[in-house]
This record gives sequence, C-alpha cells and structure tokens, in this order.
Amino acid sequence: MLPTRLEIIPTRDIVPSVLASVSVGTTITVTCLPHHGVERTLETAAALAGHGFNVVPHLAARSVASREQLARILLACSTSGITEVFAIGGDSAMPAGPFASSESLMREIADLAGNDMRIGVAGYPEGHPSISDSQLMDSLLAKQELASYVVTQMCFSAETISRYMAGLRSEGVLLPIWAGVAGAVPRTKLVLLATKIGVGSSLRFISGKGALGRNLLGGGRYRPEQLTAELEASPAPPSGIHLYSFNNVGPHQP
Repeated sequence: MLPTRLEIIPTRDIVPSVLASVSVGTTITVTCLPHHGVERTLETAAALAGHGFNVVPHLAARSVASREQLARILLACSTSGITEVFAIGGDSAMPAGPFASSESLMREIADLAGNDMRIGVAGYPEGHPSISDSQLMDSLLAKQELASYVVTQMCFSAETISRYMAGLRSEGVLLPIWAGVAGAVPRTKLVLLATKIGVGSSLRFISGKGALGRNLLGGGRYRPEQLTAELEASPAPPSGIHLYSFNNVGPHQP
C-alpha cells in the first residue's frame, strides 16, 4: 500500500478532530488560505506537532510580508520540530511583501534554513487556469534544485496522473511525486470544488466510466478507494497518496 499524507484546513476545531480520529505519527499538511493567514497555519501545525504528528505547514509566498517574517516562521517551525514546508504562490491578489511566487520564497527559505528544511512543491496534471503548461514545466524545472518532492493538484483519473508523471520524467523532473486524491466527501461539495479549482475534466472522466463511475460517485458521497487502487497498480506508481480531506478526518478515511 502506498504511504498516505492527510491535508487539512486550519479551522478552529480541526485539532481536536485530528486528535480523536488520526493515528499519531501520520503526516499532516496544513493549508495556508488568505482569510486565515500564515499565523493560523503555524498555530495549527505547532499544536499537532506537539502531539506527535509529522506536520508540513503550507507557506503561501504572497502572504509573507517580509524576509524578517519568513525568518520568524522558520524559527517557529524549528522550535516545534517541523523540518518540512510546502511552498505555494498563494491566492492573494497582491503580494504582502517581496515574494510573488513560490520559487522566490523557496530561494529565501534555502538561504535562511539551508539543508535543514525540506520543501514540497505543487504540480498540475490538468493544467492551471491562469498559467500555461510550458510555464508550469519551466517553473518546476527551475525549482527542482530546491524541492524535495511534488504533490499534484486534486485529480480523479489514474490515467491522467500517470500521463502527467511520465511527462515530467520525460522533461527531466526527477522529484518524487505524490498523487493528490480527494478524500471521502459529499458528492455535491465535490462537484463544486472540482469546478472551482479547474479539475472538472477528470471528474467528468470518472462520471462517464459506467459501473466504475457509479462506484466512485454513487450515492451521496465520493469514495477514493478505487482511484488509489488503480494508482497503486499502475506500472510506475506515485511515491504516495496526498489525501485532500476537506477536514473530514474520521476513521472511514483510507
């Protein structure tokens, strides 16, 4: 079975939910949203790290106001025993400081923390709504020297993910790749999320798969088990599964 990471959103009630439902030692990544800010992400990450979880806070470049703030963030991570972060550009319309992209943030992290901080980066099997495929590839190639692994955007097609991984390899991106998979979530919420973040193609793909589609999307809740089984059985499986939990962290999760 492929190793699994669990992504959560740092709402006020998520720490008790994780403590009640998730095994200690699990790797948990904590998102960084504009309306929460970096502080909420770090607060949640530190709390979970203190309970024995391997925690990976997301750092959104456009939400970091200064090099000094970044230094404080990295010191807080070190103090909490956190040795890995996930660098993203972020959804803020305007940068709060000098970091407009994940690459610029990563270079500053490398300068401040050296080899003491591993950095994950994002990949997009179905493209990005505002960035061309060629730009995405050039960006990954530029960040490869600083990155430790790639996590893909949420996708619903093992074929699409496998094709994307093969494409990265052919272009010289040799980093480990974790496949982004949606966890168990109400189907209506899933459709809205897929439309919002631009992964509708793979959602339509499974919808048109007859019995398989009914198995994945049948009833009121999406289940990821069939997709993860296909990824595990593929000739070149990903390094692991990155499970987007949407804070649904109950024991029914794989």
